[in-house]
Amino acid sequence: MKRTKVIDALKRTDFGSEITVMGWVRSKRGSKGIFFIALNDGSTIKNVQIVGEDQNFDEETVKQITTGACLRVVGTLVESPAAGQASEIQAGEIEVLGPCDNTYPLQKKGASWEYLRTVAHMRPRTNTFGAILRIRHNMAMAIHTYFYEHGFYYFHTPLITASDCEGAGNMFQVTTKNLYDLRKDEEGKIIYDDDFFGQQASLTVSGQLEGELGATALGQIYTFGPTFRAENSNTPRHLAEFWMIEPEMAFYDKEDLMDLEEDFIKYCVRWALDNCRDDLEFLNKMVDKTLIERLEGVLQEAFVRLPYTQGIEILKEAVAKGRKFEFPCEWGDDLASEHERYLVEEYFKKPVIMTDYPKEIKAFYMKLNEDGRTMQGTDVLFPQIGEIIGGSVREENYGKLMNEINRRGMETEKLEWYLDTRRWGSCPHAGFGLGFERLILFVTGMQNIRDVIPFPRTPKNCEF
Repeated sequence: MKRTKVIDALKRTDFGSEITVMGWVRSKRGSKGIFFIALNDGSTIKNVQIVGEDQNFDEETVKQITTGACLRVVGTLVESPAAGQASEIQAGEIEVLGPCDNTYPLQKKGASWEYLRTVAHMRPRTNTFGAILRIRHNMAMAIHTYFYEHGFYYFHTPLITASDCEGAGNMFQVTTKNLYDLRKDEEGKIIYDDDFFGQQASLTVSGQLEGELGATALGQIYTFGPTFRAENSNTPRHLAEFWMIEPEMAFYDKEDLMDLEEDFIKYCVRWALDNCRDDLEFLNKMVDKTLIERLEGVLQEAFVRLPYTQGIEILKEAVAKGRKFEFPCEWGDDLASEHERYLVEEYFKKPVIMTDYPKEIKAFYMKLNEDGRTMQGTDVLFPQIGEIIGGSVREENYGKLMNEINRRGMETEKLEWYLDTRRWGSCPHAGFGLGFERLILFVTGMQNIRDVIPFPRTPKNCEF
């Protein structure tokens, strides 16, 4: 008989029908010759209850029905007398597809997040991580659907590159060279002539620069793929490998960009509320009791649009009134997460789009304002997360862009292809980057970014 997914089995009302389900044992309990199995196949946060009588099954089969074991169950769908479930399955046949001994690492209830990270290959079987991964899937679907409905083209940018978009130098090198026998020139620099690409190559930190090429040809594009940062940052907000969504749009100004950022993020949150209700209710109960309220709050009000200079004034006023921050907040400082969260969670109590940052703390490609001091950045700040989107209007003027590159002492040799977009048919354009895992953090209520990606990559950790 064809298998029925648990999510579909729980919706059925044709009681008395024969049904086949397969999945993994979440728990088993017994009483007076009857056993009860909570079976889950990952299709829903909810388990289907299997009821069996010991006398109908051989002792060896019943003994193998342990937490973590994989079962095939054929039985009769019946109305359930138990509270909280409409139906259950009276088992007629149970086959143990995959036995599981007592070394299974998810035996204990209430295992810590730290412990579960050590068994990341197994943690998707827990209720919490099953919910997170289903939400992660839904957010990916929301992103693709939003951009498709708004006329964007999905544009694939390279994962291996010779350019450093952010200019920070925190990149993982890609090489076929023998690291124990490197040829060097007279200045001690590595010679890459015999390397695979014939030059130094790295994993990408961003697809933005290539995305701008796409926007200046197709009008509006988006990328959605893995990016890599070799930052030695052991924090709950950083990963060495993470996913980024980066739309780039020709003919957008700052107002257009902020409108898109707000509309896009609200669309994703609305999608989660509409399509992940069971998982969100579970996380609201078990992880963050204000989760659904906070998600719904994002949809109810317009985001604040706040110039950086005004934001600094608000922070300094808070300090004057006794508010203590770990990091300074003078004009010209890059805001720390504590400053961003104060503005969002305590002062405005709603998401904020911060604009017009000092040029010294922003990337070379951002458009300079007429004051000569600030750039047209548009970062979206969210409760509990801080910055969730980093965006800007891009400098389309070749002369101004070159002035900024020269002022920063950057090498132009590897950026000639990028500068061609300013030489030949340049146009006003803008874009932003959204860290996918930070979006998942917000939508799930989780506190550590390592817990919203299946297999986290962090300093000194490359397991599984």
